[in-house]
Amino acid sequence: MLDGENMPQPGKAFSGSDGYIRTRARVETYFDSTATKAWERLTSDVPVSGIRATVRAGRDRMRDVILSQLPADLKGARILDAGCGTGALAFEMAERGAEVIGVDISPQLVDIARKRTPNSLHDRLTFRAGDMLSPALGCFDHVVAMDSMIYYTAQDIAEILHGLAPRLRQKMIFTVAPRTPLLMAMWRIGKLFPRNDRSPTMVPHSTAVLAHSLKSGRLRDVERVTSGFYISNALEFRP
Repeated sequence: MLDGENMPQPGKAFSGSDGYIRTRARVETYFDSTATKAWERLTSDVPVSGIRATVRAGRDRMRDVILSQLPADLKGARILDAGCGTGALAFEMAERGAEVIGVDISPQLVDIARKRTPNSLHDRLTFRAGDMLSPALGCFDHVVAMDSMIYYTAQDIAEILHGLAPRLRQKMIFTVAPRTPLLMAMWRIGKLFPRNDRSPTMVPHSTAVLAHSLKSGRLRDVERVTSGFYISNALEFRP
């Protein structure tokens, strides 16, 4: 666990740009008013449709990719699961011995995560509804963010990483939507729908462009996962 020396100073904490705040609000509204039930089913073991089954399989594979970038023994590590959803990744990290803080902007998803927490992990898991950039969450050895930053622009992602860096001792593993022809076509089609009818739109990214946007730190490609309608790219950030 980290000590208090690297805690951000009062008044200097990064709380997000206007673009970040607007996108965060849209995502929160979507998950709490529209997608909670679908997400609860998708992240369980109940049968789902063929399309959603490919998404489930892709997310299972991406979770394994993220875990492969962390030590097998996480005893003594403090980890932030930024955008924890219903808690699957947090559970696996806690099973390796980590103290995990899971945070999500959707209170309903956080409630599901709490209900699903195995009794054996209660002392190593804390779930909170709120902003992943909140300085009140403290400092961390690692941060993971699986598919929780896919709606943000390159500038917003750079600012998120810059905001987390002072509280990050080792590395952050996060995912973005890769800039592929298919995803670019879907992105353009999605922008044709009236705003009130849209789910939050994924923003495809090039790793090179994201790296160029960083104020400091290093970005590394980890692995891309493609499973039917699920396409996501894992990256590693070191401050």
